[in-house]
Amino acid sequence: MTVDGVIMLVKKLLDVLLVWMVLYFILKNLRQNLKMVLLFKGILIIVVLKIFSDFLDLVTISYLLDYVITWGPLALIVIFQPEIRNVLEHLGRSQILGKHKMLTVDEREKMVYALTGALDYMSKVRIGSLIVIERDNGLTEYIEKSKKIGADISSELLISIFFPNNPLHDGGVIIQGNKVMSAGAVFPTSDNLKISKRLGTRHRAALGISEAADCIAIISSEETGRLSIAMGGTLHYNLALDDVKLMLLEELRPKKSILLEEEENDEEEK
Repeated sequence: MTVDGVIMLVKKLLDVLLVWMVLYFILKNLRQNLKMVLLFKGILIIVVLKIFSDFLDLVTISYLLDYVITWGPLALIVIFQPEIRNVLEHLGRSQILGKHKMLTVDEREKMVYALTGALDYMSKVRIGSLIVIERDNGLTEYIEKSKKIGADISSELLISIFFPNNPLHDGGVIIQGNKVMSAGAVFPTSDNLKISKRLGTRHRAALGISEAADCIAIISSEETGRLSIAMGGTLHYNLALDDVKLMLLEELRPKKSILLEEEENDEEEK
C-alpha cells in the first residue's frame, strides 16, 4: 500500500470516528431530553414518509415533504432554540477539572458533614430546600442571576438561607468548591413526563438542572421532610440521611485519572 493510500485510509477512519462521536453525543442528550426525543421521532417519520411517497410516486405528499425538508431546519432552529443553546452551553461550560476535584479529603468530609447536618435539621422540622453542587460543568450562568454570597459552607448558614420567610428560601443554593457561592438561584424545571405528579417544583427544578449540567442536586421536601438527590436526570427519592452522606462522599470523590495526575506531579516536584 502506498503512502497516499494509507493517508486516504486514515482520513476515512477519522471521518467515520467523528460521525460516530456526533451520533453518540446526540443519543446521549436524547436520553435526557424529552423534547429532543420527540424531535428525533418527528424527523424519522418525515424521512420514512418521504421514502414511501417516492417509492409509490405520490406526487402531492412528496411535493409537500420537499417543502418541509427544505425549510424544516430553519423552523427547527427557531422552535428548539433553547434546547440547541443548552447543548452548546453544555459543551462550552465543560471543564477539565471540576471544582469539587480540587478539594482535599478533609475539606470534602467537612463539606459533607455541614450538608448532612443542615439536611438532618431541615428534614426533621420540614423545611424545604434545594442545594446544587457544581461538578464538571460550570454553573456561572445561574450564579450570575442569583444573590452572591461566597461564604464558607456551614450547617447554620444553609439552615438560615432556607428558613421560612427568608427572602432567599424559595430559590436554590449553589455550592462551588467548598463555598456557598449564591442563593435564590432559579433553575429550569424538567419536562420529563415520567415524573410523579406528587413531586413539587423543587424536585422538578433539581431534575431540570441535573439534566442541563453535571451537578448534584439535593432536595429536602417541605411537605414530607424526605431527602432526595438528582444526578444525570435521575431522581433518587426518599433517601435516608446515611445514604445521602455515602452518596455525596462517593460522587464528590476525585476520579482516578485526576489522582494519577496529582501523583505524577508530586513525583516530579520531588
